[in-house]
Amino acid sequence: MARAPYLRPGAIVRRALNPLVMRLGLATTLAVPGRRSGRWLTVPLNVLQTGGRRYLVSVRGESDWVRNLRAAGGGELRRRGRVEHVRAVEIPPEERAPLLEAYLARWGRQVRSLFDRLPDAADHPVFRIEPEERGGGSAASG
Repeated sequence: MARAPYLRPGAIVRRALNPLVMRLGLATTLAVPGRRSGRWLTVPLNVLQTGGRRYLVSVRGESDWVRNLRAAGGGELRRRGRVEHVRAVEIPPEERAPLLEAYLARWGRQVRSLFDRLPDAADHPVFRIEPEERGGGSAASG
């Protein structure tokens, strides 16, 4: 089975830019448990809002956050001290085109070159995110 395409970010993006963006709260951070380690991993992402729904788009293709989100079924969106537990529903490739167009209309200046290198909609996993209902009540001791 051929490995799905992935455009790995450079060291400056991974080690400096992404941590700075997350620390300053300039972008929403997705936190998701690692599919093998179980350790929470974070990545800054743009949240697309369209048609009254929210979506996460992988501009770089089949990234680790995509595989981890698939395995976990959800994670946390964090921004400026707020944490929202979400579940994720992957959008089939044949339904992604209008969402990718909306994403490019909003953030095309930042990501156009990545879409030029991965032009097929199937190369860009997209997830609809929905609030996850958490059980209420307090934890019982005993």
